Formats: sequence, structure tokens, C-alpha cells
Amino acid sequence: MFAQLSKNIFLYASQSKMLNQAAKKWGLRFGASQVVAGETIESAIKKVRELNEKGLVCTLDHLGEFVSSREEAIEATQYNIRTLEAIHRAGVQSNLSVKLTQLGLDIDFDFCLNNMRQIVETAKRYNNFVRIDMEDSAHCQATLDLLHELRRTYDNVGTVIQAYLYRAEQDVKDLKGVSLRLVKGAYKEPPEVAFQEKQQIDENYMNIIRLHLLSGSYTAIATHDHNIIEKVKKFSKENNIPRNQFEFQMLYGFRTDMQQQLAKEGYTMRVYVPFGNDWFGYFMRRLAERPQNVAFALKGFFGK
Repeated sequence: MFAQLSKNIFLYASQSKMLNQAAKKWGLRFGASQVVAGETIESAIKKVRELNEKGLVCTLDHLGEFVSSREEAIEATQYNIRTLEAIHRAGVQSNLSVKLTQLGLDIDFDFCLNNMRQIVETAKRYNNFVRIDMEDSAHCQATLDLLHELRRTYDNVGTVIQAYLYRAEQDVKDLKGVSLRLVKGAYKEPPEVAFQEKQQIDENYMNIIRLHLLSGSYTAIATHDHNIIEKVKKFSKENNIPRNQFEFQMLYGFRTDMQQQLAKEGYTMRVYVPFGNDWFGYFMRRLAERPQNVAFALKGFFGK
């Protein structure tokens, strides 16, 4: 019960605009620097290069969401374009992940679509890939609608499906042939739209992983759960699924030994590398996911 209470507190904090604004003034304190790769593009590229040297590939995510003005969304769009340009100049192995609410989805769908087209076009020019992060369930359908529009023109864009949503299985079936990152889910969702029990979420997670792999589609399995990882390894061998059809993904700063072990075993291991000064919501969701993360953060804070 205490674990659920603390989870709810962290998830509530993650959505507080007042706390998010205050956190921008604090800088990367309270252990956040262990899981956020600095506040600038330069600091993020440096971390990506270090990870590449260890045999890991990356995806960069400029943190930020729920912007309220067109000016902020345009600024975020240009920042993401500059990030793609920096990846290209540095010659590092990294994709880009974006959040549509950072790019104006809550302001106007077509405005956001135009911003995304600029980003995906830039990525295409540099032979790179853009992943649209999935946010809370209220934005799910709009995200998939926007992806559908982009895929009329571009094949270098995909999205994320969250296993805790009841709709996940049907969405995976509908997105056959699209590169998907499959996750369990990190937002607080009501029982009307999402599974609440860990066992149910884990079962549906393996279900959608099997579905997407068997469809021949590229699949990114984003989890720190070693039990899931072992099941995926076993399933892929039993069904002759080539290693170039899937990858494992983990968050920057978490389970680094396992990340390097998977890379040594010959699997593609991609590290999700967040950066920027709008880090508070991301950090709170990571603390909410697992009680161990709180101890991890405190250790980082008091160890400074």
C-alpha cells in the first residue's frame, strides 16, 4: 500500500506545472543528473559518444511536454532539428525521440503535424529515424492519427505502444509493418482504459511483443525487466526471428551492467538518453515506476 501511495505522489508531482517551473531553476539536483544527460545538446552528444564506445546505440530525447503557446512549440521544433543536425555532425549513433505535446498537439493538430514534418524531413535527409513517444491515454488516438498522416510520406518514423492500455493489442495489429517501441507504460491511468495489476500488464506486454515480432515488424522491447528479456530471447530463438528485427532498449542511468551484457551477446541495445532543463516530469515518473529508483536517486543526491 505504501508503494502505491508513493507512486501516486510522484505521478501527481510529475504533472504539476508549478513544480516543473521550480525544477528548471534548481538545475539537475536530487539525483536527476544520474538519469538525465545534462541540459544542453553538447552534453547529450558527449554522453552518446561515450555509450557508443561501449557498443551501445542511443536515442536522444529533448525533455519537455504540454507547451501552451505556438512560440514554445516552434522553439521546441527548431531545437529538435538542431539536435538531429548535431547527431549528424558528431557522427554518433543515435535516433531522436519526440513528444507531440511539446510540439503543439494540444494547440492545433495541423500545426503539430507541420512541426513534425519538418523534424522527420530533417531526419530523412540525414538517414536517421524519429520515434514519437506515447504520452497519457488522452493523447493516444491523436498521436496515432498524426503518425498515420506522416507515414503517407515518410517511412523513418514510428511510435510507442503501452501494454497497460486495453487497446494495445489492436493498435499493434493495426500498426503491422511500423517500427514500434513496446513499453509497459508509466502514466497513472484509470481502470476504464488500463490494466491496474502488474501480472496483467506483464502478460499483455509479452502478448504484444510476440504479435509484433511474428508479423515481421521491427520491434524495440523497452524494459529493465530481466524476466521479460529472457522470455524474448527464448521466443526469438524458437521462432527463428533474426536479431536485426528487434532491439532491447533501456533508460540512461539504469541497469548499465545489463545494457553492456546484452550488447556483448550481440543484441542491439539502445539507450534512451533524455536531456534538457525540463527534466522534472520525466524524473518523477521514473521514481514512480519502481521503489528501487527512489533509493537510487537519494544515493546519487547524497553522494555528491
